[in-house]
Amino acid sequence: MQWGLFLVALLPIIWLIFSLGVLKMAGSKACVIGLVLTVVLAIVAFKMPLVDSLTAALEGAVMGVWPIVYIIIAAVFTYNLTTASGSMATIRTGLSSITSDKRLLVLIIAWGFGGFLEAIAGFGTAVAIPASILIAFGVDPILSATICLIANTTPTAFGAIGLPVTTLAQISGLNVQHLSYLVAVQLLPLIVIIPFILVALIGGGIKAIKEVWMPTLAAGLAFGVPQIFVARFIGAELPAIIGSIICIIVTVWFALRYERKHPSAEATTTAAPKAKAFVLAAMPFILVFVFVMLASPLVPPLNHFLTSIKSELTIYTGAGASPYVFNWISTPGTLIILATIIGGLIQKMPPGEIFKILGKTARQMTQTLITVCAIVALAKVMGYSGMIAIIAATLVGVLGVFYPLIAPLIGALGTFVTGSDTSANVLFGGLQRQAASTLHDNTYWVVAANAVGATAGKMISPQSIAVASAATNLQGQEGTILKKSMTYFLGYLVVICAWIFLSGLFIHMLHI
Repeated sequence: MQWGLFLVALLPIIWLIFSLGVLKMAGSKACVIGLVLTVVLAIVAFKMPLVDSLTAALEGAVMGVWPIVYIIIAAVFTYNLTTASGSMATIRTGLSSITSDKRLLVLIIAWGFGGFLEAIAGFGTAVAIPASILIAFGVDPILSATICLIANTTPTAFGAIGLPVTTLAQISGLNVQHLSYLVAVQLLPLIVIIPFILVALIGGGIKAIKEVWMPTLAAGLAFGVPQIFVARFIGAELPAIIGSIICIIVTVWFALRYERKHPSAEATTTAAPKAKAFVLAAMPFILVFVFVMLASPLVPPLNHFLTSIKSELTIYTGAGASPYVFNWISTPGTLIILATIIGGLIQKMPPGEIFKILGKTARQMTQTLITVCAIVALAKVMGYSGMIAIIAATLVGVLGVFYPLIAPLIGALGTFVTGSDTSANVLFGGLQRQAASTLHDNTYWVVAANAVGATAGKMISPQSIAVASAATNLQGQEGTILKKSMTYFLGYLVVICAWIFLSGLFIHMLHI
């Protein structure tokens, strides 16, 4: 057991938690210092060649720009344009005509619509856009960011048209459909619990749930139950898409029913916009959905054509290097920007004004660019140097038969460092299968736990927090957001670890 290297490998993670959560340091500064620390440790303790460590960091920085920050800019551009055109006011009026109760609006916007955005695009859109809309409804920016970070957990397992689970299946050599089914089953308790947490947060406490417990429960079940059936009988691409759409429909129905029974002063004075006006106002979002769906693997001919428009560049110089691929058109960033520009033109906005808004949005992202590039570079150095592998291997060696109890924790660690459920599955998918085989445990159940645990890490990942702070114009307050989210992260992780471990024991007993 290499305890010295294990403790050294933990230092970058400890630094990020301490600097952001305790020192409340700006994300850009904390992550740059963390990157420098990681490079030094990789060279000195893990004997990584200087050139390899620098090119690993460069590859991470490039990934931070393309596609991550590019997609953040695109998502915030959509919101900024709809605000400038007056469409956001129309959308707000339309939603207010359904209900003015912020508890139900959070379920529709952060939970349902946010889950839908994660399902079709991912990469921060599900935090950036809903958080911006909540602020337009008068929700405190830090609360908006926290709510959207918590909401954007369970949907990430099947985000970006199922990419995390399909990747995990490839890495671990397992059947993707059966793996998808078990991931959906493991997620169900959390999918039911999270809407209650969101309502309590926006309502100021547990008492806020009392009046709206039925629509809150329905919002969870309407998302989670269809997701299980779709995963079982179709696969990884559609569970979150269909689950989120059914969730939105069911929640809106309950909200209308609740509003009729408990009419508010604001709702009675708010006239719903005509359907044509609402559709026109929502056109950028509608086109985002259409473009991303058409470019997805659900439409193979177009997907193959768009993904063929790419460039490859080998950046990392060490062993196991593979070319970094720039997907110029199929990346969600390009699709969202094109959809938003066309949506703005349909809304009769001058082209010059549209591009002026795009330029202004890009300039707003300077601090976010530094933060994201630094954290992804840090993750690449940790991965290539062997830091992440030795952390995971040590935990397996120490815990033995109790390893399944912390299998989700390893997935969460991967997402905390990389900011990506997919990357966490790439890092640890093989290790989870190996551990399950060594312990003679249910391989599918343990590997699925990695994807489910990875959803927890999304809540407090510095990359996700950087997206949330950018969307809510809170750059420099990443530590405050992290501190507010940490309690919910710990509770989420305890529930998920206990549920997966105990149910895994039951499954193991049935096989015996």
